[in-house]
Amino acid sequence: MFFDEARIHVKSGRGGSGSVAFRREKGVPYGGPAGGNGGRGGDVYVRAAERLNTLVAFQNQIHFSAEDGRHGRGKNQQGRSGEDAVVEVPLGTVVRDADTGQVLADLAKDGQEALVARGGRGGRGNAAFATSTNQAPRISERGEPGEAHWLELELKLLADVGLVGMPNAGKSTLLSAVSAARPKIASYPFTTLQPCLGVVSLDYDTSFVMADLPGLIEGASRGAGLGHRFLRHVERTRLLVHLIDGAAKDPLGDYDTINHELEAFSAALAAKPQIVAVNKMDLPEAQELWPLIREGLAERGVQAQHISGATGEGVRALLGQIAQRLSEIPVEVPAEAPPQEIIAEPERDERAFTMGISPSGWHVHGIAIERAAHMTNWDQEESLARFQRILEAMGVTMALREAGVSEGDTVFIGDVELQWGWQST
Repeated sequence: MFFDEARIHVKSGRGGSGSVAFRREKGVPYGGPAGGNGGRGGDVYVRAAERLNTLVAFQNQIHFSAEDGRHGRGKNQQGRSGEDAVVEVPLGTVVRDADTGQVLADLAKDGQEALVARGGRGGRGNAAFATSTNQAPRISERGEPGEAHWLELELKLLADVGLVGMPNAGKSTLLSAVSAARPKIASYPFTTLQPCLGVVSLDYDTSFVMADLPGLIEGASRGAGLGHRFLRHVERTRLLVHLIDGAAKDPLGDYDTINHELEAFSAALAAKPQIVAVNKMDLPEAQELWPLIREGLAERGVQAQHISGATGEGVRALLGQIAQRLSEIPVEVPAEAPPQEIIAEPERDERAFTMGISPSGWHVHGIAIERAAHMTNWDQEESLARFQRILEAMGVTMALREAGVSEGDTVFIGDVELQWGWQST
């Protein structure tokens, strides 16, 4: 099977917690706080690798996690940052957030990578909280949790030329004749069950990648036959070679059917430049129909040439025409997410928060306030007092009071469950 879709789960590392420690060294009369900060959690990256060509590896492994940061220690020793995790995917892989469908990356070049899960920041040790009025703080932060996401991976093959046509039009025969690729060849429809790539070399300076795609039939854009799963791969090609079976019952009807399916799937796909070639000219019936086919295509504004993938007749001329057309077409790979859409995305206000109430209690959500709750060390009195000051400074305390919170009510800040008390505010 050709694996061109996968679903994976990525999780970045949690930051290490800060330490509470004091210097007690001989000859140091005034020790002071010496708790080091925790290390940052590792990030998760998705990276394109030229040596890969399918997503088959993700059938067995779907969970990828970066390393957690190490905790800080005494003597101002900082915790080591966690190792990053790198998920390698083939060139042409589109990465989407499984929950929102947002395109996170479109990896088209070898080594190109995208950050998909950011590691949590390390918590500060008590040395970072020392001030002129609090010279011996007993407070530290826990490490920030990492991010976790389900991602959808979709592979769209990167090829210069895509062979399209009805089943049994001779696409595999042509590819095997002009490259070292060895697709399965037989005299029945749907012999090709998965895309196959081959490198075509005309001379020292001229070569291109050709893709043999499973045959299309009427209704392929709606899911009929095999081709509908592979139409996405045609989107990446710069040029289409439309192969017509010259010995078919209705060659012109086949030509119209394929173009209709391409247009139904994508207007951009239908607008791609095409070279039309009538195949199987080694057969008597194809030779007999050739004048009618040529005339019918001319009426459609198409100038076709005839070839035989089996004997090589006209193939060299076809490859020369392909190379000429490719030299006139830009090399850019169409991106899933235009850069301007990313640039235009408004920046998030981390201090903003929302409130709501449910039978279980009050719910407060916001980037900064949830981060503060996760990083607060609830076993330290100074940390509790600091979190109360954060609630006041961000306006959360006032907002809850105005909304009608009562003493003893449960307040959820992200995943942290607290009990509201007037005396503590």
